[in-house]
Amino acid sequence: MAEVVQWEYRVQTFGSVWRGVKAEELEQVLNVWGEDGWEVVSSHAVENSNKINIIAKRPLTDSVRRQRSMPRGW
Repeated sequence: MAEVVQWEYRVQTFGSVWRGVKAEELEQVLNVWGEDGWEVVSSHAVENSNKINIIAKRPLTDSVRRQRSMPRGW
């Protein structure tokens, strides 16, 4: 039986109260995320603001799994 893929998630807000995010800036960030294995799964505008939330996921690696299992401060 195949192993179930586990995911790690990333949620980040772009833009500010006064200025929305520029498409070029967002494209640059998303390209870097893609190079790091992240895949955008959702995005939505934050109500009554110029902000946007982006949610991404990537497969959980063994090294990240080990890091999370270590006590804080190591």
